[in-house]
Amino acid sequence: MRLFLGGDVMTGRGIDQVMPHPCDPVLYEPHLRSARSYVDLAERRSGAIPRAAPFDYVWGDALDEIDRREPDLRIINLETSVTADGMPEPKGINYRMHPDNLHCIVAAGIDCCVLANNHAADWGLSGLKETLLALQRARLATAGAGLDADAANRPAVLETVPGRRLLVFAFACPSSGVPANWAAGKERPGINFLADFSEDALAAVADGIDEWRQPDDTVLVSIHWGSNWGYELPPEHRRFAHGLIDGARVDVVHGHSSHHPLAIEIHADRPILYGCGDFINDYEGIGGQERFRPDLTLAYFVDLDDQSHRLRRIEMVPFRLQKFRLVRASDEEAAWLGQTMKRECARFGHHVAAGEKGTLTLSG
Repeated sequence: MRLFLGGDVMTGRGIDQVMPHPCDPVLYEPHLRSARSYVDLAERRSGAIPRAAPFDYVWGDALDEIDRREPDLRIINLETSVTADGMPEPKGINYRMHPDNLHCIVAAGIDCCVLANNHAADWGLSGLKETLLALQRARLATAGAGLDADAANRPAVLETVPGRRLLVFAFACPSSGVPANWAAGKERPGINFLADFSEDALAAVADGIDEWRQPDDTVLVSIHWGSNWGYELPPEHRRFAHGLIDGARVDVVHGHSSHHPLAIEIHADRPILYGCGDFINDYEGIGGQERFRPDLTLAYFVDLDDQSHRLRRIEMVPFRLQKFRLVRASDEEAAWLGQTMKRECARFGHHVAAGEKGTLTLSG
């Protein structure tokens, strides 16, 4: 089984404005009052961005790279509300994309959108409901949010071939900025909220997985956790990730929230991607965190053994965000990403090898 895993895909706000069906651009942020201002910032840095851009525009060079590797399933963390209505939550930053622009996700052949994050309900519970309905109409599977707690905890069940399933469970944590009142309830829509990393929380996750698991199923847990910047990994993240693999028999841990890629650990032959970084965003032209080079992103291709579900290898393809579009990273940019991932993965004794066009490989 080959999986394409993307980090945070933030197609709201500025990116929504350059697509064919933009939302009302009014924002309620402390410093900017229009989503078009983010387009202006990007254009000052990189040049003109087309308006009413084709739906596959944002994927740029990444689409050919993904198609060429023929992943069985494509999974992203969709970090935006998909609604033209609703009221903004009082949190300072609010992302939304018009439902008619959801074709930009369909254009990339995405199979599953994780919604357990700190932007899926940016435009209130009514906006979250519309997000769920829009994704359902587009025949995109979702995980991590629902019309009640049972639905939010339910996995996306994805089939590769008859009899072979991938279960995608998704959770969001307060450390990533998810408000506690977004937690789904008995008769209340919301996010699948993971309040802490305690043994009780781990046991509850394991029980939920066992309710759905069938023989030969592969299990992926997608989790939105931690701060936006920095390479340090909280000890509780490592303990919980190890517990997911050892106690809940999870095969892949797909972490996100950080705006740049973090370390990968292989534990018991299972990969833990602690932070996949942003894959698509509208931050171009915003300064302040240059040392992390947030314009550089990675696409992750995870190969698992069909029988044992053990990791065979992870291939990472480097890109740069330019004019709200993914373009292949230059040799220098790819080398910088390579050195960064080598350094971060070395803490676990893993070696990252650089290949053609800066593509990185970590073997199980």
